[in-house]
Amino acid sequence: MSNDIREVPGAFSTLSPDTLAVRAGIERSQFNEHAEALYLTSSFVFDSAAQAAARFGDKEEGNVYSRFTNPTVTALQTRLAALEGGERCIATSSGMAAILALSMAMLKAGDHIVASNGLFGSTVQLFANQLSKFAIETTFVPATDVAAYRAAVRPETKLFFVETPSNPITGIVDIAAVASIAHEAGAILAVDNCFCSPALQRPLALGADVVIHSATKYLDGQGRVLGGAVVGPKVITDEVFRFLRNAGPTLSPFNAWVILKGLETLRLRVEAQSENALRLARWLETRQGVSRVFYPGLPSHPQHDLAMRQQRLGGAVVSFEVEGGREAAWRVVDATRIISITGNLGDTKTTITHPASTTHGRITPEARAAAGITEGLLRIAVGLEAVEDLQADLARGLEG
Repeated sequence: MSNDIREVPGAFSTLSPDTLAVRAGIERSQFNEHAEALYLTSSFVFDSAAQAAARFGDKEEGNVYSRFTNPTVTALQTRLAALEGGERCIATSSGMAAILALSMAMLKAGDHIVASNGLFGSTVQLFANQLSKFAIETTFVPATDVAAYRAAVRPETKLFFVETPSNPITGIVDIAAVASIAHEAGAILAVDNCFCSPALQRPLALGADVVIHSATKYLDGQGRVLGGAVVGPKVITDEVFRFLRNAGPTLSPFNAWVILKGLETLRLRVEAQSENALRLARWLETRQGVSRVFYPGLPSHPQHDLAMRQQRLGGAVVSFEVEGGREAAWRVVDATRIISITGNLGDTKTTITHPASTTHGRITPEARAAAGITEGLLRIAVGLEAVEDLQADLARGLEG
């Protein structure tokens, strides 16, 4: 097999992210194909019994079984690690599988997690309801309150977990400050980089130890497949790989291939979506019936300055509160004709959801209130449509 930039010493440290997004991880077969190959196979054939034993015994590098080694998945892992500036990436079947894999790899009974309260609803459920069954406790703290992270530390704290910007009200976590607290406590900091992607934010460069991705979102970018990833140093990702190899929540080769192609246009898409989101957020601030707009790119956002230091742009997610609670919020949702009503985000097609009854509907009312999720809150993930058309679509419900 012939290789592209993968084996050039120091190549990843000298090339632009734009080049890495389309070139990193390519390993060509004997056919010397130009596009990344899709290897749809469950297993791989060995030249001899000795080679099979060496591969299974981790004494020889190579593919064994697609649950934990596949060339297409490896290409994605190499590319995403390069984009995030991490030593290694482990791809998983979904973003939630990535969080589970990290937790199972790095934690044991009696350990403690400090997590921001501005997390995706399923992440809150995983920490509060599933991991707690194994005597792993979680303390949730206000996402933007640095002092609260320090106050929550216990002797048994092993993991800090944050999402920035937070889901759904785009609170900004000071990554460097929280990383310092975590490291003083002998713990690691994991950052869910779903909202920004490496196109806008690189948490490892800011002091985080691990980056988590729901590749389903902006990395694919077109709503086609599920995927997840854990990116970080080998001392952590090697443990994640061991869990993945045995437990099996791995990424399929086909999904990896689709996400690889998504990465090629990541920056172009996210920059255009961020520009659309800023225009839409500014427009929403002028609308009657809208009591508050949450968008990091707006000067009115409480962490605007921090966001602009950590991120290249404000991102593509805009949340806003409407007067009149759930009834008024649902009226806006139901009046849309262009915007897709779905809980997913990161798509080229703009989506809208009512977090209190969808993405965060299964967490307790107290947890929703602590995270700032009101009955009048709506979350929009802005796509690539004309902003004027999105404004008209929302105006129908806001003015009704």
